[in-house]
Amino acid sequence: MRKYIITSIFLFAVIAIVVSCQSQQEIDYQNYMSNGKDIYKAKCQNCHGENGEGLGQLAPPLTDSVFLKTNKTRLACIIKNGANETFVIHLKEYKEKMPAFPELADIDVAQVMVFVTNSFGNKQGFVPYTEVSTQLQNCK
Repeated sequence: MRKYIITSIFLFAVIAIVVSCQSQQEIDYQNYMSNGKDIYKAKCQNCHGENGEGLGQLAPPLTDSVFLKTNKTRLACIIKNGANETFVIHLKEYKEKMPAFPELADIDVAQVMVFVTNSFGNKQGFVPYTEVSTQLQNCK
């Protein structure tokens, strides 16, 4: 009986480990989302809102997945270097300059980018910092 109990506990432990295992990308995604949320709160939320709703005509909402998808390869550059151009989102023009955040490391930019593109109704998946780093090297 004792052998049966020990064997059962061992099997349950192995099953629990196997079931709870996550891929490295899933773990990275969760970390990026958590860290990205903190960066968003500190750097972006004041203008873009707690729920990505934007700030009137001053700061555009981040709830438009069409804009984010269309500009996904530019987002890292916009986050790091700011923007001084007109954006059209939800048929509204936003002309205010977005400040630059040069103090953000590539990993920080990647994390906030993953957070924004997977929050507020957006579901665009994971982008590793290596890809974001390459995008940042190609900023114009």
